[in-house]
Amino acid sequence: MSNSVGLELERKASPGNDMERGSPVAATASGETEHGIGSILRRWKREDLIRKGSLTLRALALVFSLLSFIIMASNNHGGGQDFGNYEEFRYLLAIAILSTLYTGLQCFRHVNELSRGKQFVDPKTAAMIDFVGDQILAYLLLSSASSAIPMTNRMREGGDNIFTDSCAAAISMSLLAFISLACSSVIAGYKLSTQSFI
Repeated sequence: MSNSVGLELERKASPGNDMERGSPVAATASGETEHGIGSILRRWKREDLIRKGSLTLRALALVFSLLSFIIMASNNHGGGQDFGNYEEFRYLLAIAILSTLYTGLQCFRHVNELSRGKQFVDPKTAAMIDFVGDQILAYLLLSSASSAIPMTNRMREGGDNIFTDSCAAAISMSLLAFISLACSSVIAGYKLSTQSFI
């Protein structure tokens, strides 16, 4: 009786059987299962896609923030058509500058990490900075755009001109930067959830 139990345990522990799923899996020459190698390769591809996707979204946010900053900063046309006369537009400009700086630094960090293969910051700290920073800047961008929209609409009631068109373009760029950072924040949240803080 004990001999048959020992043979059964030995059969289950052989490298060709997947102990967790209970189904046989073909073993490679090195003794590892194909299922394990395939799983590792899929995880590496997923992590690489997440890294590149995060960089792409932040680069888009950088471009949109920079465009919003440039358009609003150059929106001086005299005769009361100066962005500095309206606090809503000054707020939009300030947040566009902050967003440009933040996304520029994040893009620099990501490109450097991808090219060198090593990280500046501990992965747990980097995941937290990415998530919190993306959340804060995304909400600030949305807040600044939503504060400038009513003022632009009121000015457009009197007639469209280059000043109101420039304001609308800067607001649009801020909203696109918000969408990019909001999507980046979702990826950062996923990366944060995969970190072990114990």
